[in-house]
Amino acid sequence: MTHVARLGMYRNASFTARLCLNATAVMLWLGLVVVPAYAGAPTEAMKATIDEVLHIIREKDLKQPAKADERRQQLEKVVGARFDYQEMSRRALGAPWNQLSEQERQEFVSLFRTLLTNSYADKIETYSGEGVQYLNERTEKEYAEVRTKVLSGKTEIPLDYRLINKAEDWRVYDVVVDGVSLVNNYRGQFTKILRASSYSDLVDQLRKKSDKLKAPSP
Repeated sequence: MTHVARLGMYRNASFTARLCLNATAVMLWLGLVVVPAYAGAPTEAMKATIDEVLHIIREKDLKQPAKADERRQQLEKVVGARFDYQEMSRRALGAPWNQLSEQERQEFVSLFRTLLTNSYADKIETYSGEGVQYLNERTEKEYAEVRTKVLSGKTEIPLDYRLINKAEDWRVYDVVVDGVSLVNNYRGQFTKILRASSYSDLVDQLRKKSDKLKAPSP
């Protein structure tokens, strides 16, 4: 695979990855939340995050164009407090993670976080008035899965959050949309690059993608 072709994997992300991110955005930036009476700690944790997001979205002062950057930063902070980007990064990279130094791990997490957050950040202005139904949750030791259904017009999207309990807090480590794992989807892309080239090449591509995403719009 040529260098240009590998870069194309990020410029033209797979439909499944975009579906996962778009559905995640719907879940986080929704207009109606329905939580069943039997909801446990994992579901309540997700609801707490969504309530914070809704508060920011509805803040009139933050709706001003001049406040766009501040609004996005606040939203990313709230979402980041619930998403365990290091756990997501470790699972997305796979076995090579164990060979990395602490500094290399921190860099990979930072780059992967930028890739994820910027992929769904723009959706905040797109979705409004949708609803989410919390179907059920299941827990097993320190792991949990919160099953939901996103309602958008006549469309219903199964969206499940996989969480891990760390320091008495439930953190998201994967999102599953209609049976497809976001983490596994990226892991497949990363594995292809690693097999065709090297870890340094993968990081180089992530750096370029990150720099492009962070660059101010013309």
